[in-house]
Amino acid sequence: MFLAILASNIRLVSHWSESRGVYDDICYLRQAHLFQRFGWHGLDTSLAHETDGYLAGKLRSIDFPNWNEPTRAPCHTEIADGSKWVMTPPPGTGFVLALFPEGFQVIPLYALANVMIGGFALYGLWRAREAGSLTLAALFGALSITFMINPAKASYSMAPTMVVCALAGLVTARLFVDEGRRRLMMIAAVGILLGLSASFRIANVILSAGYFLFFGLSFLIWRTRETFVAGLTLGLAFLVGLLPVFAANLVNSGHPLVSAYGGQDTAAPHLDPAVLRAYLRDTQFPLMVIACAWTALLWRFANHAGVRQLTLLVGANLALNLAFFATHPVFTPYYIIPILMLSLWTLLFAAVFTRGPVQGFDRAPPGRPRPPEMLSRV
Repeated sequence: MFLAILASNIRLVSHWSESRGVYDDICYLRQAHLFQRFGWHGLDTSLAHETDGYLAGKLRSIDFPNWNEPTRAPCHTEIADGSKWVMTPPPGTGFVLALFPEGFQVIPLYALANVMIGGFALYGLWRAREAGSLTLAALFGALSITFMINPAKASYSMAPTMVVCALAGLVTARLFVDEGRRRLMMIAAVGILLGLSASFRIANVILSAGYFLFFGLSFLIWRTRETFVAGLTLGLAFLVGLLPVFAANLVNSGHPLVSAYGGQDTAAPHLDPAVLRAYLRDTQFPLMVIACAWTALLWRFANHAGVRQLTLLVGANLALNLAFFATHPVFTPYYIIPILMLSLWTLLFAAVFTRGPVQGFDRAPPGRPRPPEMLSRV
């Protein structure tokens, strides 16, 4: 079933066009063009580098009004001192697009992302050992591969974001299920992945909110060296993951902590009934209900202390992210998909890692004694 959905996705992707009329697509492709043209200097997205007519050509191909006026181009803004115009999106999506030949970038990016998500789904299915976890792995695996077309096609930034969310979910689950000497290494891996996710979409930085809340409260409650080092490791690794964003900010805005988004007018956060109604009617709402219910059920029936702690982290992260987007002034069909996929992948891997026969224990038929060596392992 997974392979059939994956094959169908790749067949659909193979017919996509890179000139579909979506304004943000032009910016991601322009960032990729800058990387291919200038290497790492492509982080500088100033319109002063627009000497080969690439942006104008892309805008003209989608019949954009004023295509020959660079300062009217979408997702470009003038920085605070007025010295140059730069792009607002972070560099990550453009970077991964730049890995493929110009003119044939979107199709291989989505094909590769689909294959990687299919791999995560198959891994979850392979690790499942009981009927319940097997069913969860099958249903969610099919759903996750399906989502790689819709809503992931809505923005090129979603393809790499979905892969990072799956990988972060896997590492997070392993972190809480297998507590051992590799704990700090896994915390660092989670921090780097969460930081890197912001290179694809700035809003992905909110994915880390629940992690920092959990590790911060853990230190405030227990006040041990272990909880302090864990929180410090997460924070430092997160900063390492954010380095591409800091570098792009420094080059384009003149300060690593000042994003090009700062030059745009944004409405103050507020609850908009129209936005809430849009979410209620969208596919994201049932997914949100599933994620919340799954978190509550796993917390209630988990037979592993680490998994109970994990559900607290997932619940906090869901609450903080949903609160952020509920007060966001704009609705899109994919805004809360990253937090939902991160949460659902985490819950799935937690379930399949902790369900099944005890390691080293083979169930003997009723009435048949177990060998001494098996009893010693138990």
